[in-house]
Amino acid sequence: MSRVTVMDHPLIQHKIGIIRRKEVGSKDFRQMISEIAMLMCYEATRNLKLQDVEIETPICTTRVKELRGKKLAVVPILRAGLGMVDGMLQMIPAAKVGHIGLYRDPATKEPVEYYCKLPEDCAEREAFVVDPMLATGGSAVEAIRMLQEKGVKNIHFMCIIAAPEGVKRMQEELATEIEAIQDELKAHMDTHGMDTLLGFDWRITWKPVTSNRLDSTALKKELPDIAARFMKQTTARRFVLA
Repeated sequence: MSRVTVMDHPLIQHKIGIIRRKEVGSKDFRQMISEIAMLMCYEATRNLKLQDVEIETPICTTRVKELRGKKLAVVPILRAGLGMVDGMLQMIPAAKVGHIGLYRDPATKEPVEYYCKLPEDCAEREAFVVDPMLATGGSAVEAIRMLQEKGVKNIHFMCIIAAPEGVKRMQEELATEIEAIQDELKAHMDTHGMDTLLGFDWRITWKPVTSNRLDSTALKKELPDIAARFMKQTTARRFVLA
């Protein structure tokens, strides 16, 4: 959740322009939402892992690419998110669908859960939470936390229109959780003397990294053309989750 991606494909921008017109009808609006979701799904799944498999074509045996056993889930936030589901399933028909229902408490202005139905194996799936509009960010943050409580590790949030306030809230509120997870992983790796940790489709490294740094104090005393004489080597640890 630390990365925000703006999907600026011309077709996406064109269709968003259509749904924002005041004269657009309900039928056309629903159709455009589904088509935008389909185009966004194409971009959102760009980094899915592939594997080589052997197949029989009509004329020979050959090796082709296929998705590497990745289980996916589409989780709309009710009810508006339902409009994006069909478009997503056009691209990933094998994905399972879960549903999260939230309403906004009129007094506290915070989201309150009223429904949650997720695939039984959701913890093993990469989840795409969908909602056409990200306004304050409250519902999106709560939906992601609900998935985390169910053990889901890989979560993407997809929306069509986003307010800056909503993006900021998601980054700020989820940043603390991301840092806490990183600290737990670092502690685990230190305890077990590990510098690499492998998962289903990710690799974490936490090991010393040696680099050359400029000695700025010495540089101030000497001429720029001999600054290379004052280069010293330092060692630090770098945490990478990829």
